[in-house]
Amino acid sequence: MSNREKLKKLILDVFLLDESEFSFDLKKQQVDTWDSLGVVSLAVGVHQTFGYHFTPEEATSIQSVADIIKLLESKGISFDA
Repeated sequence: MSNREKLKKLILDVFLLDESEFSFDLKKQQVDTWDSLGVVSLAVGVHQTFGYHFTPEEATSIQSVADIIKLLESKGISFDA
């Protein structure tokens, strides 16, 4: 499973989304369940899936799926198709 597929599965699971609701352009304001608890769940999921632990500042600054990818890529985790 590619990192893109792993991230998609994580987002679907954490935010309780249907697959039709997901896109790699998805933004926080489009997801009702992307609240403070969702941010914590996302951070835990990223740590379990990719081995990277967000700082509190990083976790609260994420506004989209693209932000997650950009941040993880900056830490050496590849999201090439």
